[in-house]
Amino acid sequence: GLSQYSSDPRTEWDLSTYSTRDQVLDAVRSLRYKGGNTFTGLALTHVLEQNLKPDAGARLEAEKLVILLTDGKSQDDANLAAQTLKNLGIEIFAIGVKNADEAELRQVASEPLELTVYNVLDFPLLSSLVGKLTQVLCTRIREKSNRENAESPVNSGPQLSPTDLKISAVTSKSMHLTWSPPPRPPKKYRIVYYPSKGGNPKEVILDGAVSSLQLSNLTSHTDYVVSVIPVYDTVVGDALRGVTSTLPLSSPRSLRVSELSHNSMRLSWKAAQGATQYLVLCSAAPDGAED
Repeated sequence: GLSQYSSDPRTEWDLSTYSTRDQVLDAVRSLRYKGGNTFTGLALTHVLEQNLKPDAGARLEAEKLVILLTDGKSQDDANLAAQTLKNLGIEIFAIGVKNADEAELRQVASEPLELTVYNVLDFPLLSSLVGKLTQVLCTRIREKSNRENAESPVNSGPQLSPTDLKISAVTSKSMHLTWSPPPRPPKKYRIVYYPSKGGNPKEVILDGAVSSLQLSNLTSHTDYVVSVIPVYDTVVGDALRGVTSTLPLSSPRSLRVSELSHNSMRLSWKAAQGATQYLVLCSAAPDGAED
């Protein structure tokens, strides 16, 4: 499976899309490069929520590996998202090109770092990693598969997934979330929210007994994507998602002009809720306009 990302991750194909090596290679050759920002944390969250699911082709008995390829420093918290994957037994290999931040690659990758972190100066040099990386990946899969109780599937299903997300009390700066917990209570919830047109994702961790949250300090008049993700000891349930727009900032109303003279006037208006200052602009009307 493969996803590309900038400010908005995009699944190019799922694990179940192709069944032969030649099909995958053809898909790679026709892939169009997606330029833009570098929200690595958001991309890792996308992989967890969208790509490592049974309905996307992830088999419960198979080991889970993520290979991150990046040519820049992340503009959001990649470490937090990576730690969530690693806590679920998902192994991360980090490959940097050109301007990638090696310190960040080492934070994101799984141990041992000498096997999971790679860095090259330019894209053509990636070919030099193929042989070694293939050998390392196959060896790691064999080692993990042979360990007792090594299974750590990314699971889904009604028993593990919350339902009925309700978003209420929406203002220009806040909103309230509630949801119905799954039959099997999770250990905790990850609440991830970000502007739908791209922006820095933020995350809140809640105890699994809690099923509501107040989001504050939001940007006004903005569509927000909200994900509620249940996390268990060794599995993660399906994310519950919603999109809601915050309200625009309130405006002053009922502008009135009084006390007119040859060089002055008095203005009055009804206050805008929450405003701390007003900017008043005045200019001469163009010729022919109403006085």
